[in-house]
Amino acid sequence: MIEEHKFAPFVRILGKGKNGTRSLTREEAEQAMGMILDNQVRPEQLGAFLMLLRVKEEAPEELAGFADAVRSRYTMDVELEVDLDWSTYAGKKRRHTWYLLVALCLASHGYKVFMHGSRGHTPGRIYVEDMLSLFGLQACNEWQQTADEIKRCGFAYMSVDHFCPPLGEIIQLRPILGLRSPVHTLCRMLNPAEAAASIDGVFHPPYGPMHQKAAKLLGIERNLTMKGDGGEAEIRPDTECLLQWVTDGELSEYEWPRTVEKRFVKEDELPAEMLLSVWKGESNHEYGYQAIISTMAVTLRLLGDQGSNEELLAKSEQLWAERKIELFS
Repeated sequence: MIEEHKFAPFVRILGKGKNGTRSLTREEAEQAMGMILDNQVRPEQLGAFLMLLRVKEEAPEELAGFADAVRSRYTMDVELEVDLDWSTYAGKKRRHTWYLLVALCLASHGYKVFMHGSRGHTPGRIYVEDMLSLFGLQACNEWQQTADEIKRCGFAYMSVDHFCPPLGEIIQLRPILGLRSPVHTLCRMLNPAEAAASIDGVFHPPYGPMHQKAAKLLGIERNLTMKGDGGEAEIRPDTECLLQWVTDGELSEYEWPRTVEKRFVKEDELPAEMLLSVWKGESNHEYGYQAIISTMAVTLRLLGDQGSNEELLAKSEQLWAERKIELFS
Protein backbone atom coordinates (compact mmCIF):
# COMPACT_ATOMS: atom_id res chain seq x y z
CA MET A 1 0.00 0.00 0.00
CA ILE A 2 1.43 3.38 -1.07
CA GLU A 3 1.12 6.00 1.66
CA GLU A 4 -0.71 9.17 0.65
CA HIS A 5 1.55 12.11 -0.08
CA LYS A 6 1.33 14.93 2.48
CA PHE A 7 0.43 17.42 -0.25
CA ALA A 8 -2.45 15.31 -1.62
CA PRO A 9 -5.07 16.73 0.79
CA PHE A 10 -4.56 20.23 -0.62
CA VAL A 11 -5.16 19.01 -4.16
CA ARG A 12 -8.21 17.08 -2.96
CA ILE A 13 -9.74 20.16 -1.30
CA LEU A 14 -9.58 22.03 -4.61
CA GLY A 15 -10.60 19.16 -6.87
CA LYS A 16 -13.48 17.30 -5.20
CA GLY A 17 -15.96 18.35 -7.85
CA LYS A 18 -18.65 20.95 -8.34
CA ASN A 19 -20.30 20.46 -4.96
CA GLY A 20 -17.35 19.30 -2.87
CA THR A 21 -14.69 21.83 -3.78
CA ARG A 22 -13.90 24.71 -1.46
CA SER A 23 -11.21 27.33 -1.07
CA LEU A 24 -8.26 26.76 1.22
CA THR A 25 -8.21 28.58 4.53
CA ARG A 26 -5.39 31.04 5.06
CA GLU A 27 -3.60 28.51 7.27
CA GLU A 28 -4.02 25.70 4.72
CA ALA A 29 -2.79 27.97 1.94
CA GLU A 30 0.30 28.86 3.96
CA GLN A 31 1.04 25.18 4.57
CA ALA A 32 0.55 24.28 0.90
CA MET A 33 2.75 27.09 -0.41
CA GLY A 34 5.32 26.30 2.25
CA MET A 35 5.63 22.76 0.90
CA ILE A 36 5.94 24.12 -2.65
CA LEU A 37 8.68 26.56 -1.65
CA ASP A 38 10.49 23.85 0.30
CA ASN A 39 10.49 21.56 -2.77
CA GLN A 40 8.34 18.94 -1.04
CA VAL A 41 5.81 18.66 -3.87
CA ARG A 42 5.94 16.45 -6.95
CA PRO A 43 5.72 18.17 -10.38
CA GLU A 44 2.37 16.57 -11.23
CA GLN A 45 0.94 17.75 -7.89
CA LEU A 46 2.16 21.29 -8.51
CA GLY A 47 0.58 21.41 -11.97
CA ALA A 48 -2.73 20.06 -10.70
CA PHE A 49 -2.74 22.45 -7.74
CA LEU A 50 -2.02 25.53 -9.82
CA MET A 51 -4.57 24.77 -12.51
CA LEU A 52 -7.33 23.83 -10.04
CA LEU A 53 -6.75 27.17 -8.37
CA ARG A 54 -6.84 28.87 -11.76
CA VAL A 55 -10.22 27.30 -12.62
CA LYS A 56 -11.69 28.06 -9.20
CA GLU A 57 -10.02 31.51 -9.02
CA GLU A 58 -7.94 32.44 -6.02
CA ALA A 59 -9.64 33.59 -2.84
CA PRO A 60 -8.14 36.53 -0.91
CA GLU A 61 -7.48 34.26 2.08
CA GLU A 62 -5.54 31.89 -0.17
CA LEU A 63 -3.39 34.70 -1.56
CA ALA A 64 -2.74 35.97 1.97
CA GLY A 65 -1.73 32.48 3.11
CA PHE A 66 0.57 32.03 0.13
CA ALA A 67 2.17 35.39 0.89
CA ASP A 68 2.59 34.39 4.55
CA ALA A 69 4.59 31.35 3.44
CA VAL A 70 6.81 33.45 1.17
CA ARG A 71 7.40 36.13 3.79
CA SER A 72 8.38 33.62 6.46
CA ARG A 73 11.06 32.14 4.18
CA TYR A 74 12.30 35.02 2.05
CA THR A 75 12.92 38.30 3.84
CA MET A 76 15.18 41.32 3.37
CA ASP A 77 18.54 41.04 5.09
CA VAL A 78 19.10 44.82 5.14
CA GLU A 79 17.17 47.83 6.36
CA LEU A 80 15.39 49.37 3.40
CA GLU A 81 13.08 52.39 3.40
CA VAL A 82 10.77 52.43 0.37
CA ASP A 83 7.83 54.74 -0.34
CA LEU A 84 6.28 52.75 -3.18
CA ASP A 85 6.20 49.08 -4.16
CA TRP A 86 5.53 48.71 -7.91
CA SER A 87 4.89 45.22 -9.28
CA THR A 88 5.29 44.47 -12.99
CA TYR A 89 4.59 40.90 -14.06
CA ALA A 90 2.50 41.15 -17.23
CA GLY A 91 4.73 42.88 -19.76
CA LYS A 92 3.46 45.19 -22.49
CA LYS A 93 2.40 44.11 -25.97
CA ARG A 94 0.87 47.08 -27.78
CA ARG A 95 2.38 50.07 -25.96
CA HIS A 96 5.70 51.11 -24.48
CA THR A 97 6.37 50.67 -20.75
CA TRP A 98 5.48 54.29 -20.01
CA TYR A 99 4.96 53.51 -16.32
CA LEU A 100 8.72 53.01 -15.99
CA LEU A 101 9.17 56.71 -16.82
CA VAL A 102 6.62 57.55 -14.12
CA ALA A 103 8.66 55.61 -11.55
CA LEU A 104 11.91 57.26 -12.67
CA CYS A 105 10.35 60.73 -12.59
CA LEU A 106 9.09 60.19 -9.04
CA ALA A 107 12.49 58.84 -8.00
CA SER A 108 14.17 61.92 -9.45
CA HIS A 109 12.02 64.03 -7.12
CA GLY A 110 12.96 62.15 -3.96
CA TYR A 111 10.41 59.34 -3.78
CA LYS A 112 11.92 55.91 -3.11
CA VAL A 113 10.51 53.38 -5.60
CA PHE A 114 11.11 49.63 -5.57
CA MET A 115 9.94 47.76 -8.66
CA HIS A 116 9.84 43.98 -8.98
CA GLY A 117 8.73 41.62 -11.69
CA SER A 118 9.54 38.83 -14.10
CA ARG A 119 10.30 38.62 -17.80
CA GLY A 120 10.29 36.16 -20.67
CA HIS A 121 7.29 34.06 -19.67
CA THR A 122 5.06 35.29 -22.53
CA PRO A 123 6.49 35.67 -26.06
CA GLY A 124 6.06 39.01 -27.82
CA ARG A 125 5.87 41.15 -24.69
CA ILE A 126 8.12 43.99 -23.54
CA TYR A 127 9.39 43.77 -19.98
CA VAL A 128 10.75 46.56 -17.80
CA GLU A 129 13.85 44.56 -16.94
CA ASP A 130 14.89 44.69 -20.60
CA MET A 131 14.52 48.50 -20.63
CA LEU A 132 16.70 49.28 -17.61
CA SER A 133 20.03 49.46 -19.44
CA LEU A 134 18.70 52.34 -21.58
CA PHE A 135 18.67 54.45 -18.41
CA GLY A 136 22.02 53.36 -17.01
CA LEU A 137 20.35 50.89 -14.65
CA GLN A 138 20.66 47.18 -14.01
CA ALA A 139 18.49 44.67 -12.19
CA CYS A 140 19.57 44.05 -8.61
CA ASN A 141 20.58 40.54 -7.58
CA GLU A 142 20.40 40.93 -3.81
CA TRP A 143 19.03 43.25 -1.13
CA GLN A 144 22.22 45.15 -0.33
CA GLN A 145 22.55 46.14 -3.97
CA THR A 146 18.90 47.22 -3.87
CA ALA A 147 19.51 49.38 -0.81
CA ASP A 148 22.55 50.95 -2.49
CA GLU A 149 20.56 51.78 -5.64
CA ILE A 150 17.68 53.28 -3.66
CA LYS A 151 20.18 55.45 -1.81
CA ARG A 152 21.97 56.44 -5.04
CA CYS A 153 19.03 57.32 -7.28
CA GLY A 154 15.75 56.51 -5.52
CA PHE A 155 14.88 53.59 -7.79
CA ALA A 156 15.71 49.88 -7.83
CA TYR A 157 14.40 46.83 -9.66
CA MET A 158 14.73 43.19 -8.63
CA SER A 159 13.41 40.11 -10.38
CA VAL A 160 11.39 37.56 -8.43
CA ASP A 161 14.08 35.13 -9.60
CA HIS A 162 16.35 36.69 -6.99
CA PHE A 163 14.11 37.54 -4.03
CA CYS A 164 12.09 34.29 -4.25
CA PRO A 165 13.59 31.88 -6.83
CA PRO A 166 10.92 29.14 -6.54
CA LEU A 167 8.20 31.58 -7.60
CA GLY A 168 10.34 32.70 -10.51
CA GLU A 169 10.57 29.09 -11.67
CA ILE A 170 6.81 28.62 -11.40
CA ILE A 171 6.10 31.76 -13.43
CA GLN A 172 8.19 30.32 -16.24
CA LEU A 173 5.79 27.35 -16.42
CA ARG A 174 3.32 29.57 -18.29
CA PRO A 175 4.23 28.23 -21.80
CA ILE A 176 4.15 24.67 -20.43
CA LEU A 177 0.79 24.93 -18.68
CA GLY A 178 -0.67 27.16 -21.38
CA LEU A 179 -2.07 29.60 -18.82
CA ARG A 180 -0.85 32.03 -16.23
CA SER A 181 -0.99 30.51 -12.79
CA PRO A 182 -2.12 32.06 -9.48
CA VAL A 183 1.56 32.74 -8.77
CA HIS A 184 1.35 35.68 -11.20
CA THR A 185 -1.28 37.16 -8.89
CA LEU A 186 0.61 36.23 -5.74
CA CYS A 187 3.80 37.99 -6.83
CA ARG A 188 1.88 41.21 -7.34
CA MET A 189 0.75 41.08 -3.71
CA LEU A 190 4.08 40.33 -2.02
CA ASN A 191 5.37 43.87 -1.44
CA PRO A 192 8.79 42.35 -0.59
CA ALA A 193 10.36 45.67 0.43
CA GLU A 194 7.51 46.32 2.91
CA ALA A 195 6.58 49.71 1.45
CA ALA A 196 3.65 51.60 2.98
CA ALA A 197 2.09 51.98 -0.49
CA SER A 198 1.88 49.51 -3.36
CA ILE A 199 0.50 49.58 -6.90
CA ASP A 200 -0.37 46.76 -9.28
CA GLY A 201 -2.30 46.06 -12.45
CA VAL A 202 -4.75 43.36 -13.54
CA PHE A 203 -5.94 42.04 -16.89
CA HIS A 204 -9.54 41.46 -15.87
CA PRO A 205 -11.66 43.78 -13.66
CA PRO A 206 -13.12 40.89 -11.58
CA TYR A 207 -9.62 40.27 -10.20
CA GLY A 208 -9.53 43.74 -8.66
CA PRO A 209 -11.59 43.01 -5.53
CA MET A 210 -9.48 39.91 -4.92
CA HIS A 211 -6.35 42.08 -4.90
CA GLN A 212 -8.02 44.64 -2.64
CA LYS A 213 -9.10 42.10 -0.04
CA ALA A 214 -5.77 40.28 -0.10
CA ALA A 215 -3.89 43.57 0.39
CA LYS A 216 -6.12 44.37 3.35
CA LEU A 217 -5.52 40.94 4.90
CA LEU A 218 -1.78 41.43 4.46
CA GLY A 219 -1.88 44.76 6.28
CA ILE A 220 -0.75 46.95 3.38
CA GLU A 221 -1.64 50.51 4.42
CA ARG A 222 -2.32 51.88 0.94
CA ASN A 223 -2.80 49.79 -2.17
CA LEU A 224 -4.01 50.66 -5.67
CA THR A 225 -5.12 48.07 -8.21
CA MET A 226 -6.08 49.12 -11.72
CA LYS A 227 -7.07 47.49 -14.97
CA GLY A 228 -4.13 49.10 -16.66
CA ASP A 229 -2.77 48.80 -20.16
CA GLY A 230 -1.71 45.24 -20.90
CA GLY A 231 -2.33 44.22 -17.29
CA GLU A 232 0.27 46.65 -15.94
CA ALA A 233 -0.27 49.58 -13.56
CA GLU A 234 -0.52 52.20 -16.29
CA ILE A 235 -3.48 54.43 -17.11
CA ARG A 236 -4.79 54.40 -20.67
CA PRO A 237 -5.52 58.07 -21.35
CA ASP A 238 -8.14 57.40 -24.04
CA THR A 239 -10.54 55.37 -21.89
CA GLU A 240 -11.93 55.37 -18.36
CA CYS A 241 -9.92 53.33 -15.85
CA LEU A 242 -11.32 51.59 -12.79
CA LEU A 243 -9.22 52.28 -9.70
CA GLN A 244 -9.64 50.00 -6.68
CA TRP A 245 -8.12 51.22 -3.43
CA VAL A 246 -7.18 50.08 0.04
CA THR A 247 -6.69 53.08 2.34
CA ASP A 248 -6.00 52.35 6.02
CA GLY A 249 -8.09 49.18 5.85
CA GLU A 250 -11.00 50.73 3.93
CA LEU A 251 -11.91 49.54 0.42
CA SER A 252 -13.16 51.90 -2.27
CA GLU A 253 -13.27 52.23 -6.03
CA TYR A 254 -14.03 54.78 -8.72
CA GLU A 255 -13.28 55.48 -12.36
CA TRP A 256 -10.46 57.76 -13.42
CA PRO A 257 -11.75 59.76 -16.42
CA ARG A 258 -10.06 59.72 -19.79
CA THR A 259 -7.89 62.77 -20.47
CA VAL A 260 -8.35 62.74 -24.26
CA GLU A 261 -11.53 62.09 -26.24
CA LYS A 262 -9.99 60.50 -29.30
CA ARG A 263 -8.87 56.89 -29.46
CA PHE A 264 -5.18 56.39 -30.18
CA VAL A 265 -4.19 54.01 -32.96
CA LYS A 266 -1.98 51.16 -31.78
CA GLU A 267 1.60 51.39 -32.98
CA ASP A 268 3.00 48.82 -35.40
CA GLU A 269 6.49 48.99 -33.94
CA LEU A 270 7.76 49.78 -30.44
CA PRO A 271 11.46 50.73 -30.70
CA ALA A 272 12.97 50.76 -27.23
CA GLU A 273 14.92 53.91 -28.04
CA MET A 274 11.67 55.91 -28.13
CA LEU A 275 11.27 55.45 -24.37
CA LEU A 276 14.69 56.99 -23.70
CA SER A 277 14.12 59.73 -26.27
CA VAL A 278 10.91 60.81 -24.55
CA TRP A 279 12.62 60.72 -21.15
CA LYS A 280 15.41 62.97 -22.44
CA GLY A 281 12.93 65.37 -24.04
CA GLU A 282 14.24 64.68 -27.53
CA SER A 283 10.93 63.28 -28.85
CA ASN A 284 7.27 64.05 -28.31
CA HIS A 285 4.82 61.17 -27.98
CA GLU A 286 1.22 62.27 -27.43
CA TYR A 287 -0.07 58.95 -26.09
CA GLY A 288 3.03 58.42 -23.96
CA TYR A 289 2.84 61.86 -22.41
CA GLN A 290 -0.83 61.49 -21.51
CA ALA A 291 -0.24 58.00 -20.08
CA ILE A 292 2.67 59.28 -17.98
CA ILE A 293 0.79 62.27 -16.58
CA SER A 294 -2.38 60.32 -15.71
CA THR A 295 -0.47 57.41 -14.17
CA MET A 296 1.65 59.79 -12.12
CA ALA A 297 -1.47 61.61 -10.91
CA VAL A 298 -3.11 58.50 -9.46
CA THR A 299 0.23 57.38 -8.02
CA LEU A 300 0.58 60.71 -6.21
CA ARG A 301 -2.84 60.14 -4.67
CA LEU A 302 -1.70 56.69 -3.58
CA LEU A 303 1.34 58.29 -1.96
CA GLY A 304 -0.87 60.57 0.09
CA ASP A 305 -1.61 63.65 -2.04
CA GLN A 306 -5.17 64.80 -1.37
CA GLY A 307 -5.61 67.13 -4.35
CA SER A 308 -8.45 67.02 -6.88
CA ASN A 309 -7.97 65.19 -10.17
CA GLU A 310 -7.16 68.47 -11.88
CA GLU A 311 -4.66 69.45 -9.19
CA LEU A 312 -2.97 66.05 -9.36
CA LEU A 313 -2.69 66.25 -13.13
CA ALA A 314 -1.22 69.75 -12.86
CA LYS A 315 1.31 68.59 -10.25
CA SER A 316 2.23 65.63 -12.46
CA GLU A 317 2.86 67.94 -15.41
CA GLN A 318 5.13 70.05 -13.22
CA LEU A 319 7.04 67.05 -11.87
CA TRP A 320 7.53 65.73 -15.40
CA ALA A 321 8.71 69.10 -16.67
CA GLU A 322 11.20 69.34 -13.79
CA ARG A 323 12.41 65.72 -13.80
CA LYS A 324 16.14 65.23 -13.34
CA ILE A 325 16.92 63.78 -16.75
CA GLU A 326 20.64 63.36 -16.06
CA LEU A 327 19.94 60.93 -13.21
CA PHE A 328 18.74 58.23 -15.63
CA SER A 329 20.46 58.75 -18.96
